[in-house]
Amino acid sequence: MKVILVNGSPRPNGCTFTGLSIIKEQLTQNGVDSEIFQIGNKPIIGCIACMSCKKTGKCAFDDDLVNTVAEKMKEADGIILGSAVHFAGATGAATSFFDRLFYSADRKYLKLKFGACIVSCRRGGASATFDQLNKYFTIAQMPIVSSCYWNQIHGYTPEDVFADEEGVRTLKVLANNMAYLIKCKYAGNIAIPEEPEKAITNFIR
Repeated sequence: MKVILVNGSPRPNGCTFTGLSIIKEQLTQNGVDSEIFQIGNKPIIGCIACMSCKKTGKCAFDDDLVNTVAEKMKEADGIILGSAVHFAGATGAATSFFDRLFYSADRKYLKLKFGACIVSCRRGGASATFDQLNKYFTIAQMPIVSSCYWNQIHGYTPEDVFADEEGVRTLKVLANNMAYLIKCKYAGNIAIPEEPEKAITNFIR
């Protein structure tokens, strides 16, 4: 059992990383392995719709961790995205990274795996960012794991995060629920349903 966590904050040891680390520790207590990936603070190009990934199975840009994380997701049971809040949304780097990750990754490896996100902010914009990140899971047919509140933590420093006792509890409940659902998946051993034939339409014809 394995969960992949992706830190979309440019700060490698900031508040978002602290929140993901709380989840990682709680997953370990539940017997679930996990790994945190840092997207870092270097510029990350967004998706340019070149469609190369549909031919090669991977993103054409290979100077960051998008393809590495995509490969790791194939074997993972759950995926947790984390981002700081910038202007009531995910960071620009996180958005570019996640756009390319979920567009280039083979969706057959994501279908019905469990997804969740956490957001970190000093004060406001958390719920809008939370909503933005969850959309990656819904388009990939990934059930979203919930907690006892929206998965948000508040603070200006990593130390502040631990003072947000309700936020810390929310992340621990999230980790417990993720571990529970993964274990249920293995216990049930039910085949993944087949999909109807693919159809793509637009609204102008």
